[in-house]
Formats: sequence, C-alpha cells, structure tokens
Amino acid sequence: MKTLIPRPLTAGDRIAIVSPAGIIKPQNVYRAIPYLQEQGWNPYVTASTFARHGSFAGTPEQRAADLEQAFADPSTRAILCSRGGYGVVHLLERLSRLNLRHDPKWVIGYSDISALHGLMASQGIASIHSPMAKHIADNRGGDEDTAALFNILHGRGNTFTAPANPLNRLGRVTGTLYGGNLAVLTGLIGTPYDILRPDTILFIEDVSEPIYKIERMMYSLRLSGVLARLKGLIVGRFTEYSPDFDHETMEQMIARVIDGYNYPVMFEAPVGHVDHNVPLIEGVSVTLDVTALGATIEQSPT
Repeated sequence: MKTLIPRPLTAGDRIAIVSPAGIIKPQNVYRAIPYLQEQGWNPYVTASTFARHGSFAGTPEQRAADLEQAFADPSTRAILCSRGGYGVVHLLERLSRLNLRHDPKWVIGYSDISALHGLMASQGIASIHSPMAKHIADNRGGDEDTAALFNILHGRGNTFTAPANPLNRLGRVTGTLYGGNLAVLTGLIGTPYDILRPDTILFIEDVSEPIYKIERMMYSLRLSGVLARLKGLIVGRFTEYSPDFDHETMEQMIARVIDGYNYPVMFEAPVGHVDHNVPLIEGVSVTLDVTALGATIEQSPT
C-alpha cells in the first residue's frame, strides 16, 4: 500500500484538539490555542476533550466519537492530541472501520498516541510523532520542537543533529521511518496496527519502565527477527528508571541486545518523554547519518 501524506495546512484550516487517552487540564489546551492561531490555523476543542471517566478523558465511546467527527470533517486538516497516558487501545477496533485514506489528515502526538500512529500506518497514512498541546503551551510556541512541528504542517522538512555517543554505530542509510513508545509498540505485535516492519528505520523511547522489562521487549524483537531486518535504529530517551544489578543504563543494555547487527544506530536521540522531543514523520523516508562527529536525521513531509 502506497503511503499517503496529508497535504500541508493553509490559512483557515481547522485543527481538532482531542483527548484519546488520559485526562487533561483545560488550561494546558487553551494556552496552546493562540500559538496555533498565529500560524493562520483555526484550532478547536472537541466535545469530550475535557471529559472524565475514571482516569480517562471520557468513555471509549466519547473519545472515539471525537476522533470520528474530526476525521469526517473536511475542513479539519490535523488532529492534535492533548496528551498521552493510556487508553488509545480502547478505540482501535472502532476507528479501524473508518476509511481514512479518502481524506488523509495529520495525526499528532506521542507516548500512548503511538497506538494511533499504528492505526494510521495500518491504512497507509503518514502521521507525526511529536510534542502535544501541553508542550506547545508550556513553551509558548517558541521552542525548536514546536517550530519543527509547524514546519511539517506547513509542508517543510527538518534536519536534527545530536552529539556523538560512544555507543553509536556509524553509517548512513535511508529508509521508511516507524516507531514510538516501545511498550505500546510491542503490545500491538501481531495485530493490524503492528508497525514493527522489515526494511525500516525504527525509533524507540519509553518512560517509567525498569531495565529488565525493556530488555524483555527488546528480546521479543530480536527473537522474532524484527531487529535483524531493520535498516537502522534510533534509540530515543528512556527516562524515570533506576539502574539494576545487571545494567547501569538502559542504553548499555540495548547496545548488548543489538550486538551483531551491522546497521547504523543512533543513541540518546532527542525523542521521548523529555523537554526536547523532536517531531518525526512516521511512514515516510528518513535519512539517518551517524558519524564519529555526531548523528543527523533528515526528513521531509514530501
């Protein structure tokens, strides 16, 4: 299936702000709206964005209905998730019945939103792994990651660089990019929303997972042959964990699990649950260039 790339946003285009997972404080959404308006866009809050049902932003029916309406509205050109958390998996069966290819829109978010990226990939539509509404609000729309997100939505590309890392594996490769939160991605293995595909460049990140659990996930990818069939690997940030008796850092463990593969690997990429979280386009070509001086990611929405 050929990947469809949503068209660039133009003045007056609507952006739906939705909460497909956890509860969000209204101020974290409303403070982001002026910075979207400065770009010439027309952001709006969906009906259940601030709903509450247990720890979720509404019932599964409410959350799915918000997304269905945003996908169906021809004037809505992007869907910005307010936050992650947990709960997108509740919506996948219902949303999978929609024909999203007839009018592809940008879906924007990270963390648990990785499950939505899996949905978009299952229908062959590019999406954006990116900071969400709270990040835009907290940084007043002026940080480099928000600027990079706006570049993508305007139809422009981005190049990101990172310092050299002793665990990096050198090389230059171009391939289709997929990835996201590792726990979410491994939870979708064997489903229609599995984006762990051969001949791709994979990026991974996670938060609040002990080293041994991430090792278990990595071994699942190794033993199933996923790691062996990659063209490259981008290891983002793994945060809020402690060293254990076997590994001082998550990165050391990952380097050991991928030992023996020849593709380039970038460690400590600025992707994940960190303040500097660069946007990456899932489903389109990316060039990963890892040298002794540092690593570069080049990508364009066209």
